[in-house]
Amino acid sequence: MSTAPVAVGTSPKLLLPAVLLCFFLGTLGVHRFFVGKIGTGVLMLVTLGGLGFWTLFDLIMLIIGKFKDKDGLTLTQWT
Repeated sequence: MSTAPVAVGTSPKLLLPAVLLCFFLGTLGVHRFFVGKIGTGVLMLVTLGGLGFWTLFDLIMLIIGKFKDKDGLTLTQWT
Protein backbone atom coordinates (compact mmCIF):
# COMPACT_ATOMS: atom_id res chain seq x y z
CA MET A 1 0.00 0.00 0.00
CA SER A 2 1.25 3.44 -0.87
CA THR A 3 2.25 5.76 1.97
CA ALA A 4 1.83 8.90 -0.14
CA PRO A 5 -0.80 11.33 1.15
CA VAL A 6 -4.20 11.11 -0.49
CA ALA A 7 -5.65 14.33 -1.91
CA VAL A 8 -8.94 15.62 -0.54
CA GLY A 9 -11.84 14.07 -2.45
CA THR A 10 -9.73 11.12 -3.59
CA SER A 11 -10.52 7.59 -2.52
CA PRO A 12 -7.86 5.57 -0.68
CA LYS A 13 -8.85 2.61 -2.90
CA LEU A 14 -6.52 2.00 -5.82
CA LEU A 15 -7.76 2.26 -9.39
CA LEU A 16 -5.71 -0.57 -10.90
CA PRO A 17 -7.28 -3.39 -8.85
CA ALA A 18 -10.75 -1.95 -9.49
CA VAL A 19 -10.14 -1.85 -13.26
CA LEU A 20 -8.79 -5.41 -13.30
CA LEU A 21 -11.68 -6.69 -11.18
CA CYS A 22 -14.17 -4.94 -13.44
CA PHE A 23 -12.54 -6.29 -16.60
CA PHE A 24 -12.27 -9.90 -15.45
CA LEU A 25 -15.17 -10.24 -12.97
CA GLY A 26 -17.32 -7.23 -13.81
CA THR A 27 -20.46 -9.18 -14.60
CA LEU A 28 -20.37 -10.48 -11.03
CA GLY A 29 -19.99 -6.95 -9.60
CA VAL A 30 -16.77 -7.77 -7.77
CA HIS A 31 -15.31 -4.28 -8.41
CA ARG A 32 -18.37 -2.75 -6.70
CA PHE A 33 -17.83 -4.94 -3.62
CA PHE A 34 -14.16 -3.83 -3.68
CA VAL A 35 -15.11 -0.13 -3.37
CA GLY A 36 -17.78 -0.80 -0.74
CA LYS A 37 -20.90 -0.54 -2.89
CA ILE A 38 -22.49 -3.73 -1.59
CA GLY A 39 -26.06 -3.02 -2.73
CA THR A 40 -25.19 -2.33 -6.35
CA GLY A 41 -22.70 -5.19 -6.26
CA VAL A 42 -25.53 -7.58 -5.41
CA LEU A 43 -27.68 -6.06 -8.18
CA MET A 44 -24.87 -6.58 -10.68
CA LEU A 45 -24.45 -10.15 -9.47
CA VAL A 46 -28.15 -10.89 -9.95
CA THR A 47 -28.40 -9.20 -13.39
CA LEU A 48 -24.97 -10.36 -14.61
CA GLY A 49 -23.73 -6.80 -14.83
CA GLY A 50 -26.90 -5.57 -16.51
CA LEU A 51 -26.22 -8.17 -19.21
CA GLY A 52 -22.81 -6.59 -19.71
CA PHE A 53 -23.93 -3.02 -20.34
CA TRP A 54 -23.54 -1.92 -16.72
CA THR A 55 -20.12 -3.56 -16.59
CA LEU A 56 -19.01 -1.76 -19.75
CA PHE A 57 -20.25 1.56 -18.35
CA ASP A 58 -18.35 1.00 -15.07
CA LEU A 59 -15.19 0.03 -16.94
CA ILE A 60 -15.32 3.23 -18.98
CA MET A 61 -15.99 5.32 -15.85
CA LEU A 62 -13.02 3.68 -14.11
CA ILE A 63 -10.64 4.27 -17.03
CA ILE A 64 -11.57 7.96 -17.42
CA GLY A 65 -11.30 8.50 -13.66
CA LYS A 66 -14.94 9.26 -12.82
CA PHE A 67 -15.82 6.18 -10.73
CA LYS A 68 -16.60 6.84 -7.06
CA ASP A 69 -16.43 4.65 -3.97
CA LYS A 70 -19.14 4.23 -1.32
CA ASP A 71 -18.23 7.57 0.29
CA GLY A 72 -18.48 9.48 -2.99
CA LEU A 73 -14.71 9.83 -3.33
CA THR A 74 -13.20 9.42 -6.80
CA LEU A 75 -10.75 6.60 -7.49
CA THR A 76 -7.77 8.34 -9.11
CA GLN A 77 -4.61 6.61 -7.82
CA TRP A 78 -3.28 3.85 -10.06
CA THR A 79 -0.53 2.72 -7.68
